[in-house]
Amino acid sequence: MDLNQTLSKVGSAIVTVTVFLFAFFLIIDFSMGSYFVCLILPIGFIMMTAGLHNECEADRKVAANVGLILAAVYGTFIMLVYFAQLTTVNNEQLNEQAANLLVFNKHGLIFNYDLLGYGVMALSTFFTGLSMKPKNRTDKWLRALLMIHGVFYFSCTFMPITGMFARMSSGSNGIGGRLALVVWCIYFLPVGILSFLHFGLRKR
Repeated sequence: MDLNQTLSKVGSAIVTVTVFLFAFFLIIDFSMGSYFVCLILPIGFIMMTAGLHNECEADRKVAANVGLILAAVYGTFIMLVYFAQLTTVNNEQLNEQAANLLVFNKHGLIFNYDLLGYGVMALSTFFTGLSMKPKNRTDKWLRALLMIHGVFYFSCTFMPITGMFARMSSGSNGIGGRLALVVWCIYFLPVGILSFLHFGLRKR
């Protein structure tokens, strides 16, 4: 058994399942469920990215290294954000000032860190896609989706600076913000599926 391939496939499966559940919990407006799956998603993403990093050829190693390092930065930001929601925010009585900083739905500091984390994730996918040399149609689609996903870096970085995303999430009971996240899930779900297929094909 090739442990590298197995762990890469498991990571891709985790990404696929957690992104699907994230979309589902967004649609039914179950915030604690979405927080929990977002705590697990980075683990799968790092495993998936490490698998692609492991496969890359020597002349693409710098891009692969950058992608993997950024995946770890993304994981750090996101796990801190959602662990805080599931523990400190959920279990403790916060004063108004602390709530404005730490409660995700207040669209304050912790919300902006979340968007920064997903911006870093977008850069990670761009460099990881750049490191790939596609050998079949599955790889070509995966590489394209990974690299195009890099454009999310700009919206995730600059929208919080303008306050645009917070306004979208605050209006109409947050429907605008949730809809944007569901659209992201629809885009990213094929990345997990194609990665799973990629590692399955590589094993043969």
